[in-house]
Amino acid sequence: MNEQAQQERLRLRAESADDLATISALVQDMALVANDIAFDARRRRLVIMGNRFRWEAAATPSRIRSALRFDCVERVQHKAMPADPTTVLALLAVTGEAGDMLNIAFANGTTLRLKVEALDVTLEDVAGPWGAKSVPAHGD
Repeated sequence: MNEQAQQERLRLRAESADDLATISALVQDMALVANDIAFDARRRRLVIMGNRFRWEAAATPSRIRSALRFDCVERVQHKAMPADPTTVLALLAVTGEAGDMLNIAFANGTTLRLKVEALDVTLEDVAGPWGAKSVPAHGD
């Protein structure tokens, strides 16, 4: 991989509420299929793989393949998870609550609720960016 493509990749870690807010903003509108969500109970890790819109480079719309990893996960609950694992989901936000709970909200009403021992979230781009047709729009 060339040096420029490597420099365009993000690798961020959240260990505080402010850090989590930054990561949440960067993963807003990440597109994935339900099958791209995996929980490894033995390792206490939830991973979401998706195509993240590059908000940090919105002047030139592009997406990038990214991994959003949650460590120290004690339990995962879900609401309205699609039965079809190929259903496309759009991630809206990752928020924290009461110190040991994280919520991951998707546009279709799907929600993941994580009980965590500690806040340990990593966002890592795993491939180079490619052009996007448009910038995601949000209703006011």
